[in-house]
Formats: sequence, structure tokens, C-alpha cells
Amino acid sequence: MTHWTPEDIPWADFDGSKLSPDILMVVKAASMVERNAGDYTEYLGRIFTNDPAFKQLAVQWRKEEVQHGDVLGRYAELADPDFNFAQRFKRFTDGYKVPIELDSSVRGSQTGELLARCIVETGTSSFYSALRDATDEPVLKAICHRIAGDEFRHYKWFYDYMKRYMDAEGVGIFRRALVAIGRIKETDDDELAFAYHAANEPADMVYDRLRCNRAYAARAYGFYQPKHTERAVNMILKVIGLDPQGWLGSAAKSFAWKKMRSRAEAMKAAA
Repeated sequence: MTHWTPEDIPWADFDGSKLSPDILMVVKAASMVERNAGDYTEYLGRIFTNDPAFKQLAVQWRKEEVQHGDVLGRYAELADPDFNFAQRFKRFTDGYKVPIELDSSVRGSQTGELLARCIVETGTSSFYSALRDATDEPVLKAICHRIAGDEFRHYKWFYDYMKRYMDAEGVGIFRRALVAIGRIKETDDDELAFAYHAANEPADMVYDRLRCNRAYAARAYGFYQPKHTERAVNMILKVIGLDPQGWLGSAAKSFAWKKMRSRAEAMKAAA
């Protein structure tokens, strides 16, 4: 299937009256993270140095992620003429660095690295699906629909490669579950918080991780509906090796939705 391009976006349909300020702030932060795929691709090249096919796939992944960032940045400039994507992105990369000087995966195995990537793609696919359904602005809806599709396809890429390494490395369900839980917990790390800071806060404001994490989460978590968390749980359980349709899957979906709602309310109150 031919991949979409920025020219496929209906830019002329933009309707600022249908865009909320909170959604725009989240979009600006997302543009930073998406655009910053280069360093992580270099890291993957080090981890999978003896797998040229995967390294080529990672390069394609990087190309598509960078396009996501550029398109979201262009959208943010369209919605807010005072927003300078290039300047804000430089502020982000000057202050946030992906650790790439490594020769082995921080997840303990190549299987773990690919599983962690699946968790990230699960999060982004569900995020852009939720954002698409939360906005009435037609251009953003079209952008998010395309990016959500890309992220789900990326999930399948990394999942297929993970299965190739899983048996050879002997990474069982328990170890896969630990990697998944660990990566989910990292949602509160500096990347999204600093992206929110770099994209939205004044240049002279000192970065505060807790403040920015709350400000981002208070907005982003409110977009989700039960169907978005349910699909995310299905994807996570699949990579761990558990049945999404069993009793554990049902319990996990119920827990995830309750956790999402309580976290959104807590972050909104704290922010």
C-alpha cells in the first residue's frame, strides 16, 4: 500500500473554531516526540547490528515517524501562527537526549527491545485514535486517522520481528510481562513532560517535570474512551503471550479503563 504524504491532508478544510486550546497543546507536544526518531533509530542499529533486514525496517520506521512530527508541526503552525515548530523542536532536542551510546538493549534482550517498542506503538496508536475521536476539527481528524494507522502497522512490524527472536533467546511470558510493565511505567518519564514544556511553555520558564507531566496528562488522558483502552490492552496482552479474550483480558480491560479515568481526574485536579 502506498504510504500517505503531507499532500494527502486536506489543509484547506482547517476550521479553528472547532479546535480546543487543550488539544492544540497536546498536538504541539506530540510533534516534538514524533519528530525526534533519529536518535532512537541509531540506537536500534547498534542493538540489531547483525540484522540488516531489521535495520532497513527501522530506517523506514524513522522516515514515517519524522513525517508524523513534521505534519503535526505544520498543523500547529496553521492553528497558531505564533508557534515556530523548528525553534520549539530545537529547544526540545537541546534539553532532551535519548541515550544511544549502548551496544546492548536496556531491556536485557533483543526480544525485550522489540516488545518495548510494541508497547510504545500500542500507546501511540491508541493515543491518536483517541485524539481523532475527541476532536471535531477536520484537518486534525484526518491527520490523526492516518498516524494511528501507521502506528498500528508499526506495532505489527515490531511484533513480527519479536517472534523471530523470542524462541531463540528463550524469553518466556513472565519476562515479557516484566518488560511490558516496565515500559508502561516509563510513560511518566521526561520525554513527554519535556516535550510539553518545550512546545508550550515560555522560553524563560524553568522546566519542572512534575508540573509538565501533570499538565500534559490532565489534557491527554481525558481524550480516551473505553474502546481505546480496550484495544490497547488487547495489543499489550498479545505481545506478552496472554489471551486478550480470557478472564484475565476482561479484568485487565476493566482495570485499565478505571485507571485511566482516575488518573485523568487526579492529574486534572493537581494541574
